[in-house]
Amino acid sequence: MSRPQSPEPALNVQGASSIGLGDEDAADGTQHSHRMLSFSDALLSIIATVMILPVTHTDISPEQEFDKSIQKLLATRIAVYLMTFLIVTVAWAAHTRLFQVVGKIDDTLALLNLACMMTITFLPFTFSLMVTFPDVPLGIFLFCMCVIAIGAVQALIVGYAFHFPHLLNPQIQRSAHRALYKRHILRIIFHGPALCFVAAGFSLFFYPALVTCLSDVELEELPHVLDTRFFSDRRFAHAPSLLVTLPDAQQSYLLMATVIFLPYVSKAASWCRGRLVGPREPPAHSLEFFTFDLHGPLSKERVEAFSDGVYAIVATLLILDICEDNVPDPKDVREKFSGSLVAALSESGPHFLAYFGSFATVGLLWFAHHSLFLHVRKATQPMGLLNTLSLAFVGGLPLAYQQTSAFARQPHDELERVRVSCAIIFFASIFQFAIWTTALLQEGETLQPSARFGGQEHAFMFAKLALYPCASLLAFASTCILTRFSTAIFHLMQIAVPFAFLLLRLLVRLALAILRALPRLALRPAPTRPAPGGPRDDTCSPLLPAPC
Repeated sequence: MSRPQSPEPALNVQGASSIGLGDEDAADGTQHSHRMLSFSDALLSIIATVMILPVTHTDISPEQEFDKSIQKLLATRIAVYLMTFLIVTVAWAAHTRLFQVVGKIDDTLALLNLACMMTITFLPFTFSLMVTFPDVPLGIFLFCMCVIAIGAVQALIVGYAFHFPHLLNPQIQRSAHRALYKRHILRIIFHGPALCFVAAGFSLFFYPALVTCLSDVELEELPHVLDTRFFSDRRFAHAPSLLVTLPDAQQSYLLMATVIFLPYVSKAASWCRGRLVGPREPPAHSLEFFTFDLHGPLSKERVEAFSDGVYAIVATLLILDICEDNVPDPKDVREKFSGSLVAALSESGPHFLAYFGSFATVGLLWFAHHSLFLHVRKATQPMGLLNTLSLAFVGGLPLAYQQTSAFARQPHDELERVRVSCAIIFFASIFQFAIWTTALLQEGETLQPSARFGGQEHAFMFAKLALYPCASLLAFASTCILTRFSTAIFHLMQIAVPFAFLLLRLLVRLALAILRALPRLALRPAPTRPAPGGPRDDTCSPLLPAPC
């Protein structure tokens, strides 16, 4: 067999065929996957983001203080949300790599992809169970079963595509080792479902123990068992066997978290093994065209599409709360405000202020993300992980809106709520800055020349990505000193940052001009005054006199 030519580092996700061949594809029953992938990216971004809703809709009455119990409840729900968001993005990354292998689709593949999407859309329900009953393993079991079903459908897609090779990427079609490709891809696809299967086994095995140990509980009290408040009830302190469910649930959560970090642990282990024993020799039949490598770069276009979907749905969730909670009731307008709709709407003034500030934050974070990826040539795996973490905290911005809109109702808790909001904005923006820093480590491969060290856009991008982390950190620190003005400080940050974005390029140019002028001012020679009656010396002396 002749030696294959060296391929490009990354395959075109949309397929290698020209768009002009669409008529021929339609004639033989195949289509390009452009629109299906756009639909899948939009759906996955929505599913990942709407999981913040059970967190934002945590029922906290106005009379209830933002004490440690409420903070612990929110922290638990936020942690479960972050883990679930990351698992959904793992499914999205697997979908991205899968359709780097599948170049075209037919009706069967389109239906299989819809089945995969349908299973993914069930994840918010299982997540709501996990959030509402964090100590009951049934929610974990159902969530894991969804992940297993997603992996099974993806395996069916792989098997079907390899059964009809004309659907595969042209490079794989020409390969003599398609069977090796298939085994390699299936092995990687089953990594996550296998771990979720073990996690589901833990929850399935120990969940009956929960029901068994309740045999001594009165029947009318049984419905309250599934409430987390049951575990703090002193009447059930005699049943220590109940507590066995808590560590086992934690083990299931730990196994599910392994799904997220397994590729990175594997990469770190491979690096350590290479350092200790040297690099391993490649196998005799290596995958010369495409390895479906979890450590390889992601498609920049699909990363942008998924990210845009997250930002769009977050902005939409903000206005949904306004439409639901702040439209006055006609009866209240007549009775409480004498028919004045303006007076009724003025009662919701803090909510509108929080909405405009939160929307500006979402929009400017998207603008920073857009500017960053405008200069990115290739999205590596670490950049993809950091982008996922940034998007996870962007998805938490509706929670920040809920906290800031509660200032008027619960002014005694405003300090804690301001700090929660500042922390969410800080982490959403600092991970964007980390993407930029990671890209600079391999700037020759990942960045455009203008954004590299010394490029004309380098300083401007540095300032743009550092603006929100610095502003949110400064606001957080200021609330520790000026606690009485915490709300004013937060609103001032939300107002000042958009104006800073408008003036940023001018300020960066001014700062660079000053920095360039300082060395010249320091080295400029100064004329010396001649001594009285002495000879006139027209030469310039240095700034500092010569030592004696």
